[in-house]
Amino acid sequence: MGIDHRKINRLLQKLRSHPYCVYAIETPHTGYLRSFRVKEGSEVQPGEILFLLERERNLKPVKSRVSGRVQRLRQDLLDRFVEAGEPILEIWHPLSQEEVISEILQEALQVLRAPETARYLPSPEIEARLRKDGPGKALVHPGEDLLIMTFMKRETPIRHEGPPAVIYRVFFDPQEVVPAGNPLLGLCSPEEVPYIDRVLARIREEWPEQ
Repeated sequence: MGIDHRKINRLLQKLRSHPYCVYAIETPHTGYLRSFRVKEGSEVQPGEILFLLERERNLKPVKSRVSGRVQRLRQDLLDRFVEAGEPILEIWHPLSQEEVISEILQEALQVLRAPETARYLPSPEIEARLRKDGPGKALVHPGEDLLIMTFMKRETPIRHEGPPAVIYRVFFDPQEVVPAGNPLLGLCSPEEVPYIDRVLARIREEWPEQ
């Protein structure tokens, strides 16, 4: 477990020069692209209709899931038949301060990801430690149960297999189902905590809150 300082600095430089997350919007199924409800450069919000796709004589709206600016809109596909997965446009979502922090932490920390789509809960010992010490101070030891995965009335413990580590960030909400592959916890060695604290302090100074 070790932080690649150069990699973190390169990522910070990249985010400064291009502080966006680019979402490629593709067709969910085959059909005819009948109309656009947005233009190149339009600002959109979650739930806003982007375009209409006709399938079996039914018009089905495709909506945005994020806020941002429309780019690379494919006007050449209007009224043409398109296959499923055809790129139609991009949404450039401006990263908030918290989103930048999340990007950096997922690169800097040892990230424990969800092995399955399920609900996850901290083990009782870890929950008590997080409440007492808070993220960034709660220490875990080899072999300890970190989380409990619950799915279809089945509970499976997830153990910490590495060296002693600090839980620096909790990425999930215990009330929500977490898709497989999504981050759950971010761990680091106790010695690395001051460096990560300094990096996050820089981000909070440089990135305005939204």
